[in-house]
Amino acid sequence: MLRLTAILTLLASPALAGGEIWVTNEKDDTISVIDIDSLEVTRTIPTGERPRGITFSHDYSRVYICASDSDAMQVMDPVSGEILHDLPSGEDPEQFVLHPDDRRLYIANEDDAITTVVDTETRRVIEQIDVGIEPEGMAVSPDGKIVITTSETTNMAHWIDTESEAIFANTLVDSRPRHAEFVKDGAELWVSAEIGGTVTVFDTATQAEKAKIHFEIKGVHQDRLQPVGFELMPDGKTAFIALGPANHVAVVNAETYEVEEYLLVGRRVWHMAFDGDHSRLFTTNGVSGDVTVIDVAARKPVKTIKVGRFPWGAAFRPEEG
Repeated sequence: MLRLTAILTLLASPALAGGEIWVTNEKDDTISVIDIDSLEVTRTIPTGERPRGITFSHDYSRVYICASDSDAMQVMDPVSGEILHDLPSGEDPEQFVLHPDDRRLYIANEDDAITTVVDTETRRVIEQIDVGIEPEGMAVSPDGKIVITTSETTNMAHWIDTESEAIFANTLVDSRPRHAEFVKDGAELWVSAEIGGTVTVFDTATQAEKAKIHFEIKGVHQDRLQPVGFELMPDGKTAFIALGPANHVAVVNAETYEVEEYLLVGRRVWHMAFDGDHSRLFTTNGVSGDVTVIDVAARKPVKTIKVGRFPWGAAFRPEEG
């Protein structure tokens, strides 16, 4: 009977999706590659100076890296780890987003107050769009019609029409917006405000504010509750929000916009990435120089993985074949 129970339990357990989590390390000028099965760093790959934003092409044959202090957008072969070439990026690229056409990159240039649009095939700048002061966060709608740039000092989300490559709306958020994402199949835009300590939810169709998410942790000063990166489950019902120097991830009901619980992770949690089946969430903890692995179903941290100094961005790469 015990043996049968064990077999049934094994069959009922979800299979772990293979693959890797790629983490940019700001201070080491490297990428740490974490194997999802072993939960160990298997490769450390050199990059340009101060790598931050990272994403893969849609077929995962290329990886794009913002080397901020090198003023470069680097294109890497993820198999060999070789830098294939640089793309023109403008000064101090920090975050970027790849259009659904898998060709246009929209890059936030913090020092120049512009969003640069680059064609990854011709390797040329298509457009440079004036935005607010210190742009950082970038998002693209699932249909590819709208791109968002957030400006830290202007405290705005700028709505860009990707056909005209022009701003058609500006919406105010709280102080120092950091990260933006279209969620719920593009019906909503979420923007985190680091110093404001909130996440603002907008209705995409009207650009009107729908809700504002606030945070409170017993024993943690309000000034340390600084939301930065966030990720939503595929069903759009649950969000995980990194709270920076509060060293916690907030678990939020994305339908009621209420915080359900807080998970203690490493120091200065910044960005996150799910594995392939969304069973685990990997957080980059800058000050402690590690990654926390969260069991999503249990809502529980299960492992800490040491990486390089000041991990910043994270991206999932599926297993080859």
